Amino acid sequence: MYRYDEFDREFVAGRVEQFRDQVARRLSGELDEEQFKPLRLMNGVYLQLHAYMLRIAIPYGTLSSRQLRKLAHIARRYDRGYGHFTTRQNIQFNWPALADCPAILAELAEVEMHAIQTSGNCIRNVTADQFAGAAADEIEDPRPYAEILRQWSSLHPEFSFLPRKFKIAVNGAAKDRAAIQVHDIGYQIVRNEAGEIGFAVYVGGGMGRTPLVAHKIRDFLPKPDLLAYTHAILRIYNLEGRRDNKFKARIKILVAEKGAAEIRAAVEEEFARHREEALTLPAAEIERIRDYFAPPPLAARAGRSEPFERRKAADEGFRRFAEQNVARHKKPGYGIVTISLKPIGGIPGDASADQMDGVADLAERYSHDEIRVAHEQNLVLPHVAQDDLPEVYDRLASLGLATANTGLVTDIIACPGLDYCALATARSIPIAQRISERFGAGDRATDIGELKINISGCINACGHHHVGHIGILGLEKAGAEAYQITLGGSADETCSLGDITGHAFSSEEVVDAIETIVETYRRLRVDASEDFLTAFRRVGMEPFKDALYGP
Repeated sequence: MYRYDEFDREFVAGRVEQFRDQVARRLSGELDEEQFKPLRLMNGVYLQLHAYMLRIAIPYGTLSSRQLRKLAHIARRYDRGYGHFTTRQNIQFNWPALADCPAILAELAEVEMHAIQTSGNCIRNVTADQFAGAAADEIEDPRPYAEILRQWSSLHPEFSFLPRKFKIAVNGAAKDRAAIQVHDIGYQIVRNEAGEIGFAVYVGGGMGRTPLVAHKIRDFLPKPDLLAYTHAILRIYNLEGRRDNKFKARIKILVAEKGAAEIRAAVEEEFARHREEALTLPAAEIERIRDYFAPPPLAARAGRSEPFERRKAADEGFRRFAEQNVARHKKPGYGIVTISLKPIGGIPGDASADQMDGVADLAERYSHDEIRVAHEQNLVLPHVAQDDLPEVYDRLASLGLATANTGLVTDIIACPGLDYCALATARSIPIAQRISERFGAGDRATDIGELKINISGCINACGHHHVGHIGILGLEKAGAEAYQITLGGSADETCSLGDITGHAFSSEEVVDAIETIVETYRRLRVDASEDFLTAFRRVGMEPFKDALYGP
C-alpha cells in the first residue's frame, strides 16, 4: 500500500488549513454560499437535500485497518454512526456539520487520507479492480499505475478546471471488474505478442443522461507512455470539450460528435508531439511505486484446507458464503472474501461504525491489514487463508455482514436517491430494500444465479442503472415517483447498455415487474447454468416485454 512521503503530508496538511480558513469565512458571513460553493466542492463537501455531505477519497479502493478505524471514528464523532460506500470506491458521510469538516479533514490527514478532487470539474478518484494484487486471472496489479495517475493528476494546474468531471479506471485482469468501458478513460492491462505488458486504451465512456460505451483508441500503450498519453487525451478534451452546456460537456460527447477515428488521430498527434518531454515514466519510478504494492508474505498452504472443507460439509450457511462470497486467489490455499454490504432489507453500501471497526480487526488479523472497497458497494478482504475462513465467517456473522449474496439478485447497487440527494427525482433505497426482501438470500436467489440489479434515483445515473443486467431509473411523473426498467446492460469486458422495456412502473408496481422479469428468465433459460445476461442476449427483449405489458 502506498505511503505518504514528506511532500504528500505537507500538501494535504496545507489544504486542510486553507479549507479551515474558508469555512471560518463562510460561517462568519464573509463568504456567501455562491462564493463558498467552488471552495467546498474542491474539498469534497456537497450541500445535499437535508445537510452537507462529505465525500472522502479511497484511491483505487485500498484501505488499511488504521484508515478504516479512522472512518469508523468519524462516523461516531461527527456523523450519525455510519458511512456510505459508493460506486467510485469512496465513502460518504451524509450528516456532518460544516463547522466540523476541517476537523474531519485534519483527522483524515493523520491516516494519509483526504477529500481532494472527490468533486468538481477535475480528475476524480482513480478506481481499479477490487481484487487487484490477489486475483488468479490477473495479468498485473493495476494499483501502481492508478497511484501514478493519482499523484500526477492531484491539483494538476492544466486539468483542475476541465469542461466537466473526469473519471479514470484501470483494470489488470482478464475479467473487467473496474467497469473501464463506462469511464472517460479506461486502461486495460494487456500483454502484446512480444510478451510485453502495457495498456489497451478506451476513451469516451460514461452514463448519465447520454450513456455511451467507450471506444478503444489504442491496442497497446507501453508503460512508460502512460502519463504522456493521458496528458494528450486530456489536453484534446480541455481544448475542444464543450463549456456552453454542462449536459454536453463530458468527453463522451466530444468523441460521439467528432467520431472515435478523429479523436484517435488528434490524441496520437498530440502524444507524438509531447512524448519526449518529462512525462515519459522512467522504469525506476515505475518500480519504486510498484514496490509499495508488493504482495504480502503469504505462507505456503496446502491446496485443500481440512477445516474449511469440514465446515462446508457441516454448515449450510457457511457453504453458501464460501461458494458465493469467496473468490479464487492467485496463491493456493487462500481466498478473496467479499463482505456484502447488502443485508436482506438493508440499505446498499451502508456500514455502521461498529461494522467498520470489526472489518478492520479482521483485516489486521486475517488479511495482512488490507481492505478493499468494490465499485459494487461492498468491502473485500483480499488475502485470507482458507484455514481461517470459518473464523472470519463467524465474526462477520456476529457483525451482521455474512450475507451470502455477492453477485446475486439481492446484491443491488443503489444511489442514495431522494432520501438524501437534492438532484434525485425518486427514491432508490426503499425500492432496493423491497426487491431484496422479495428475493432473499436462500435457495431461490441461488437458483436465479448471477443477476445484477442497479438503481438510480435520477438521470445522473450514480447507481449505474444503464449497465445493470436489470436497470431501474427513478423518475418524477405528474408529481409521483415512477420507475423505468432497462434490460441487458453489463459493465464487464462485454460492456453493453440496457434497453428500455417500455413505459415506467409506479412505486407500487415496480417490484412485481422485477419479479415478472426474473420469472420470465427462469422459464426461458436453457438450464440453470445459463445466467440472466446470456439468456437475454440469446432471446432478446420481446419475451420480457410481452410478460410485462402483454403481447
